[in-house]
Amino acid sequence: MSASVTMVFAQLADAFSFCTSPDVRHVRTTADPPMAPEESLKMLKEGNRRFVDGRPLGARTKDAARRQLVDQGQAPHTAIIGCADSRAPLETIFDAMPGDLFVLRNAGNTCTHAEGSMVGSLEFATGKLGSRLILVLGHTNCGAIAGATKTYLEAKVPQKAGSALQGLLQDLGAVAEQAVQEAGPGASADEVTARAVKVNVYHTMSFLLRFSESIRSAVREGTVQIQGGIYNLETGSVDFLGALPTQTELLDSTMAIPPSMVEAGEARGKHGVRTGADSAVPKDVALKMLKAGNERFAAGAPTATQTSGPMRKALVQCGQAPHSAILGCADSRVPVDTVFDAMPGELFVLRNAGNTCTHAEGSMVGSLEFCTGKLGNRLILVLGHTKCGAIAGATQTFQAGGENAPGSALEGLLQGLSSVAKDASEELGPGALQEELAAHTTKVNVFSSMNFLLKYSEPIRELVRKGDLDIQGGIYHLETGRVEFLGRSPQQAELLAAEGTLPPSMALGTVRTTSDGPMAPQAALKLLKVGNERFVVGAPKAGKVHSSMRETLATGQAPHTALVGCADSRVPLETVFDALPGDLFVLRNAGNTCTHAEGSVLGSLEFCTGPLKTRLIFVLGHTSCGAIKGATSTFLSGQKTKAPQALDALLQGLGSVVSDAQKELGKKATEEQVAAHAVKLNVFHTMNFMLKYSEPIRQKVRSGELEIQGGVYDLQTGRVEFLGASPSQAKLVAAEGAVAPSLKSKMQGA
Repeated sequence: MSASVTMVFAQLADAFSFCTSPDVRHVRTTADPPMAPEESLKMLKEGNRRFVDGRPLGARTKDAARRQLVDQGQAPHTAIIGCADSRAPLETIFDAMPGDLFVLRNAGNTCTHAEGSMVGSLEFATGKLGSRLILVLGHTNCGAIAGATKTYLEAKVPQKAGSALQGLLQDLGAVAEQAVQEAGPGASADEVTARAVKVNVYHTMSFLLRFSESIRSAVREGTVQIQGGIYNLETGSVDFLGALPTQTELLDSTMAIPPSMVEAGEARGKHGVRTGADSAVPKDVALKMLKAGNERFAAGAPTATQTSGPMRKALVQCGQAPHSAILGCADSRVPVDTVFDAMPGELFVLRNAGNTCTHAEGSMVGSLEFCTGKLGNRLILVLGHTKCGAIAGATQTFQAGGENAPGSALEGLLQGLSSVAKDASEELGPGALQEELAAHTTKVNVFSSMNFLLKYSEPIRELVRKGDLDIQGGIYHLETGRVEFLGRSPQQAELLAAEGTLPPSMALGTVRTTSDGPMAPQAALKLLKVGNERFVVGAPKAGKVHSSMRETLATGQAPHTALVGCADSRVPLETVFDALPGDLFVLRNAGNTCTHAEGSVLGSLEFCTGPLKTRLIFVLGHTSCGAIKGATSTFLSGQKTKAPQALDALLQGLGSVVSDAQKELGKKATEEQVAAHAVKLNVFHTMNFMLKYSEPIRQKVRSGELEIQGGVYDLQTGRVEFLGASPSQAKLVAAEGAVAPSLKSKMQGA
């Protein structure tokens, strides 16, 4: 039998089977009841199997069927968003009868550039027409996705779209970006494109759930399902992907309509941007605007446009009227305005590392008081973010147990934030991993900054107390672009009930006067250490001397520390310890010594520790001391002059200290090494001189009323090395005292 005859018989058999097959269906019309989504999905799968096998049934329709659809109306069991580039009609791919499917197609099977028409059409299909299944169908070798992937991979600098197609490809870049991350390093462009097809299907399904309240409600109630699939051009088969993995989360969305359909004037103000001509936005409305804007950003469908000339002019002439003030982190990668899809003038943005007030308290609090007071803002949002570098550093600092004084402003910031990490660690309990601790610290830090505002700003506290201002927290997730809104601080009510104060760095220190009681030596020493830390990191608190301080000090002083320092120390000693006027009783001479000023120095110290009731004497040497260097050079050279000048006598007098330094270091020590060690020994030498030659001082040390401590100031770092008491103190206090040499000669002369 010839091949042509065989083919004719096969065609006749197909025709006969069509006429007698029970699979032949009538067309669906409004006379038919809605079909369950599970049944609709089954029909799609069976139809696609017939298409792949080359046994189609759906295309064989009669004129009567077409008339039924006209007279009774359609009732498609499935609505499909497909790609215009898929080569085959979607009805053919699923071997569907006329009226079975409600088909929507565009390049890239996406809602991004047809959101209103696509979403509206699907709401019509699932509402008016009774469709119970939505299928988003991508396909292999998709030209739109390939173009978007290429655009993303080659775009080193984002370019402004010059056509609608370029705009489409750029907006699909978010899909390509996610595909690159999922494919991992080393993936080829083809591999990324193939993965992007699937990502894009999920992206469109996500869009429908985010921006359609009617579809969302139907899915939530179980009357409608949204499924995904990928059509393989080579085989004709459809890979059904099922429901969106994140569907449950997206059902909590609050957006009622797609972003581009929102009336701009409703949120943007009279001039297209918010200005002083617009009324204040209530705090709950402002929060809703932030949430809606972030949803648009996360969905890749922003509506914020470039600012026009008239808009900029309106902002200048009418002034700004932001609906929200945001304290965010400088490390958040994306501008805060972008995260909330905001136009210029809508947000009042403050940013620093760690979204904290701790190390910028005055400027941050003051700025927020200006925004909530002068500008009428009714919402403050403190915004942390995942993978925060400042928080990660603070967490590591805490876990390393770093309690040393900070050596830089950054170290000071990390140490300040480490207290937040400590609180987070206590909440998590022992055994928490570093990554877990950092993530929780981010949240705790948001509340910490909120609490700071409630504790230290009376204007902000008062507005919150009256209900005119709300302070909320949030965490921006770098991975998804979504902001997790945390609500108010759990401590808000408690902090509002407590008495407020100024931020620590802005609180004016009170000068010490005779009305203040004596300060314990250890308390005074702590003030010196803390003040030096502030000086080192460049964050001093002691400001300028104002008139009230001068007037107060005129009534009498009560210094907490008597300080014997060197005249060569370059920096005022009050500055080294960031001390307020009247805190320190400062004595200075070359070499911070009593040896050649014994009468005046000892007498001054006896006055300070007696009538002024100071309980700490601190002897401060410093590195690269000129007097010590001169004394070292004189001693090592073996010069022995008759000391015709007072300076020569001073250097020779310090020679005993240099001699001790050389003995301790050995003869191989260099002159520089001897001089450096002599600086330290000279501090102890001065302390010992006081203990040996001042009976009032010795008695106070013996009774515990007075302490004598020493330190060395490093000219390069600004840091003071605290040396403690003299190793010889106990021996000298127990021994019988003597009269200072120069005083002894005067007494004998008398």
